Amino acid sequence: MNLLFLCPRWGSESLSPRAFIRKVKDAGYDGVEIALADGDREAEEAVAIAKSEGLVLVTQHYLTLDTNLGRHAEAFEQRLRRAASFAPLFVNSHTGRDLFDLETNLRIFEIAERIAEETGVSVYHETHRGRCLHTPWRTAELLAARPTTRLVFDMSHWCNVCESLCEDQKETFLEILPAVRHIHARVGYAHGPQVSDPRAPEWQNALESHLGWWRQIFLLRKIAAARELTITPEFGPPPYLPTLPFTQMPVSDQWDINVHMMNFLRDQL
Repeated sequence: MNLLFLCPRWGSESLSPRAFIRKVKDAGYDGVEIALADGDREAEEAVAIAKSEGLVLVTQHYLTLDTNLGRHAEAFEQRLRRAASFAPLFVNSHTGRDLFDLETNLRIFEIAERIAEETGVSVYHETHRGRCLHTPWRTAELLAARPTTRLVFDMSHWCNVCESLCEDQKETFLEILPAVRHIHARVGYAHGPQVSDPRAPEWQNALESHLGWWRQIFLLRKIAAARELTITPEFGPPPYLPTLPFTQMPVSDQWDINVHMMNFLRDQL
């Protein structure tokens, strides 16, 4: 089974699309994961260049937040269709809202499934704060109601929401992990979605906790005879990345951390 590592555009928006893709290739990534804000022509240019350079492409939907179901559903469908229109390997979707009940969220997931069927582009749903899949138990409920749902696993959000390394959620994790198809390799901790630097000794317990579940996902996909597993090291820029007071200088380098995480996981998985 091939491991494919994707570079997030998030945090590199100051680079021109061509400079970004050049930097991605020089670092040894296999592809890119690009979020599509409304009207973001530079993101679209980065998508086109990535494809022309033979890189794996994943597009990301993240913008739909409206609390009115009708408006939410309409905007969600438009944005998801746009994300699928670039013929990515799959679309990573931040789907639904934590403030919607399960029945309402299921209606939104039905839209995603319909679009995937119509376009032929798979839609995977990220375990993300503020979204339907904001906790392990809600994710398990959703999967029980819609077993065909496939996930982007980002444990760092659950650490933040659950204020723990989810030690008491092991049985629930085992229900969820078979549905995972893509990993966001960011390390969270009990009070936040991103440690300052996963190489620091004070964060080794958090790193090992995440790594254990990533290894479990790897094994499950290998047992399933999957051809590939995609991973995006997704440590973000400030304010995800902690900064010093007053100066707002980042305490570490986002790009270096993500490249380190890619190389680290190539060795560990």
